[in-house]
Amino acid sequence: MGRIEELATKYSRHIAIPWQRNLSGDQKSIFVVYPKSDERQLRARVGLFEIETTKAGHGWKLIDVTPAFAEWMAAEDYRDEYFSDPSALEISLEHGFVEHVADRIRAQLTAEDVDEDTVVAVLGAGSLFGFTRLSLVLRRIVNDVHGRLLLFFPGEYDSGNYRLLDARDGWNYLAVPITLHDGVSDQ
Repeated sequence: MGRIEELATKYSRHIAIPWQRNLSGDQKSIFVVYPKSDERQLRARVGLFEIETTKAGHGWKLIDVTPAFAEWMAAEDYRDEYFSDPSALEISLEHGFVEHVADRIRAQLTAEDVDEDTVVAVLGAGSLFGFTRLSLVLRRIVNDVHGRLLLFFPGEYDSGNYRLLDARDGWNYLAVPITLHDGVSDQ
């Protein structure tokens, strides 16, 4: 069995457990943590997670934030100035881009067809690296999670800390980790 299939199996065991309803949004989050080198394999097999979700009786909604930066930049009035002086982009990234990504995810979390039995899955978290911190985006959407938020996370999880793309100091988040390491995903 490949690593992505193993993660899907572990996810299947977790998602089939009856859901507690009185959790905070960050406690309703699930991070599927995989090696960054497996990004293409995960994308090719993301349907495995949808199958396991629907098999457990839950709804499924997938959003890919990979094109978020290009979409945001294309809509920016000052994009030409940013290309000639990229340092001017920093303030806009801290506020405008973070809100743009949060708004895209929030739109899925609050869609009419999403309820407390729906998993909203986010693909493409690695594409945010270098533009913003994923933790800033998650802080803005945590109150909009009604069912479960599933984040495909290319990086590492160790002792309660997540490190996106293994390249940045981690942050502690209350999400349930689904990892390749024995015992961690069975929390």
